[in-house]
Amino acid sequence: MAKVTGFLDYERVKQPYRPISERIHDWNQVMAPWDLGPLKIQAARCMDCGIPFCHQGCPLGNLIPDWNDLVYRDQWKDAILRLHATNNFPEFTGTLCPAPCEGSCVLGINDDPVAIKSVELTIIDKAWDNGWVQPQVAENTTGKKVAIVGSGPAGLAAAQQLARAGHAVTVFEREDRIGGLLRYGIPEFKMEKRVLDRRLAQMEAEGVTFRTCAHVGINIAVDEVRNAFDALLLCGGACAPRDLPIEGRELSGIHQAMEYLPMQNRICEGDPEPQNFITAWDKQVVIIGGGDTGADCLGTANRQGAESIHQLEIMPKPPEVRTEDNPWPEWPRIFRTASAHEEGVERVFSVSTKRFVSDGQGNVKALELVTVEMKSENGNLRFKEIAGTERMLACDLVLLAMGFLGPEKPGLLEHLKVELDNRGNVVRDKNWMTNIEGVFTAGDMQRGQSLIVWAIAEGRSAARGVDQYLMGGSDLPAPVA
Repeated sequence: MAKVTGFLDYERVKQPYRPISERIHDWNQVMAPWDLGPLKIQAARCMDCGIPFCHQGCPLGNLIPDWNDLVYRDQWKDAILRLHATNNFPEFTGTLCPAPCEGSCVLGINDDPVAIKSVELTIIDKAWDNGWVQPQVAENTTGKKVAIVGSGPAGLAAAQQLARAGHAVTVFEREDRIGGLLRYGIPEFKMEKRVLDRRLAQMEAEGVTFRTCAHVGINIAVDEVRNAFDALLLCGGACAPRDLPIEGRELSGIHQAMEYLPMQNRICEGDPEPQNFITAWDKQVVIIGGGDTGADCLGTANRQGAESIHQLEIMPKPPEVRTEDNPWPEWPRIFRTASAHEEGVERVFSVSTKRFVSDGQGNVKALELVTVEMKSENGNLRFKEIAGTERMLACDLVLLAMGFLGPEKPGLLEHLKVELDNRGNVVRDKNWMTNIEGVFTAGDMQRGQSLIVWAIAEGRSAARGVDQYLMGGSDLPAPVA
């Protein structure tokens, strides 16, 4: 452990952020780096808890107490070795993961949990700064070829593991750049794409081949890929968005979040502004959906110069602290404020949108809201409208950020005829294989919309399944079954 009395001597300190007045005028990372002295104090709060429940909270099984102790003792090079032992991309999770490990921290029973995520990010940042992150090229090659469809965190994690096992790995990505939602879904201010690019360069040096504008099942025949490779791993994510099919949905000015966010990301990459560019400049913006994607839209709209922003959520406002029916070590269902919320928004809870209203020229000018009451009936949630609470909310731009319904079916999945569960996700066995021999799956495509840490963990586990299939055994780790 770190300092024996650290959790008694020191309080948790919040991750430093750049001033709001500065950061809303650029697209740079909103978080500021920790000074190492204060960061080591945060690591010192990790206690000798006997059973580290943070391991249970983290799907990757990160060795959190180990690297907290190493950071406290200034043994940074050993810390990154422990961190990389379980996590291929700690710079992604240290920036984007909601940190379920912190929700399971034993210290969180009666105090603020250890700042695990901050320690993790500082370790990997220091490792990159010192040149400790180098390509790990396989000593021997197997002669086996693996195709991976999708270059999000699950696909990238699997690709790196399989390349290090000696296989020839090709990653197919339908967009023009590698990264999936890491590239075009996550705004630049949340994770600068240089962070992604340097990891991709490492993977290319390890032998991974990346093919962009390669939409398997659309512009590349599925059979062509299957015939050219010994195994196929599906990591295409859950990209089918949830829609809001109500009156007025056809009006101009109403867009899915993933129509909106990628456009700004492309501009941040240096692409020219498209003719159909969706901008929040000088507009009254309404974001429907209170999750992370909604917060990403919020931060983007503020930087684009929105006149006003409302974020709507059908669920009631969560409590400030855990309730009795949400005990430790469950994930704390409490009210959270993202950095984007601090930059300006009016959050409205317990509301449902009844219809969109036209300006008479085919554009949205308002939406009608109603307050709802959440009730549980036979274990199912129901939302009942409260009579007399209807009202109008003016808007020029509506962004739908209500989550995703599973993987897209046309093309690849329809051609393969893989088995789907009752939620529309791809079914796999304990070795991550689908019902089709030699075809595997991992990440949101088989799990449904989830966390980046689950995607990486499942990519690593699926890599082991593929390796076993090809070689009859595997030395690769498997974080999750």
